[in-house]
Amino acid sequence: MPSRSLLQYATILAKGLAMGAADVVPGVSGGTIAFISGIYEELIETIHKLDLGFFKLWKKTSFSVACKEYNIMFLIALFGGVFISVLSLAKVITYLLTKHPILIWSFFFGLVIASILFVGKQITTWNLKVVIATVLAVLFSYFITIAEPLGSPDSTWFLFFAGFIAIIAMILPGISGSFILLLLGAYSGVLGILTSLSKGITTLNWDIFSDAFIKLIIFGTGAVLGLKVFSRALNWLFKHHKNLILAILTGFMIGALNKIWPWKEVLSTRLNSHGEEVTFLDKSILPTSFDGDPQIILAIAMAVVGFLVIFLMERFANSKKNRIEKA
Repeated sequence: MPSRSLLQYATILAKGLAMGAADVVPGVSGGTIAFISGIYEELIETIHKLDLGFFKLWKKTSFSVACKEYNIMFLIALFGGVFISVLSLAKVITYLLTKHPILIWSFFFGLVIASILFVGKQITTWNLKVVIATVLAVLFSYFITIAEPLGSPDSTWFLFFAGFIAIIAMILPGISGSFILLLLGAYSGVLGILTSLSKGITTLNWDIFSDAFIKLIIFGTGAVLGLKVFSRALNWLFKHHKNLILAILTGFMIGALNKIWPWKEVLSTRLNSHGEEVTFLDKSILPTSFDGDPQIILAIAMAVVGFLVIFLMERFANSKKNRIEKA
């Protein structure tokens, strides 16, 4: 693996910060940021190579040799940036979702609409198999959005499962981890854990910190296991059945638009781990049926802003790709 200077690692940290910011927001993929910033292939290769052989090499030689062979410093710098960014932004997003839910969900809605177009137009051949895969993915995704959540976001098994599935976003550019958490009904719960962790650190409250940290470890364990299970299979499928995978991703995002629709009617609630009443099941309604100010004009404006974020990212990625091809 290449030797790097402190400045180069600082650059990787900055790319991790950008990936973390992207993964907090549904519709923006951390994998896409990795792809645009030119570290996607190294990230996937490093993850593929990482196994228990690291400890064997460490025992046989030294820790520094093992770290260099397995590119550990790259992962530490990158995921350190991701962690710092996610922890910093989680509180902000939680606050905005509480105070301005319609506007924030509208912004997310615009992001996902643009992501659907971004991923969908990469499908080079539309045949019967691709069309069927897209339709089935739409139906499956939509069913998940209207079904009763699989479990409480506070439960141990559900946190583990959410981390296990959400890590797919790190492997495939075009779909975000937050989007998958939304689809599972775990987005607000995971944001709450990160917010509690940040609060525990800033207030030096050990009880809050330890509770959030344990939950984060459970989520992270699921993510690490999911990364090892899915990485090889998904990358093989992406290389050999790219159109099919892109069709499924596109279908998932189309079906999940129901989950991100800004105007909701609460059907049932539950008590979270802090004893607060939160939404458990809801349904999408028309803005005219919304109980309160639907903020239609502002909602449309925020959706347009969200759409432009992905559009401009795509333009930047394409211009960078063209410069590389000409070089």
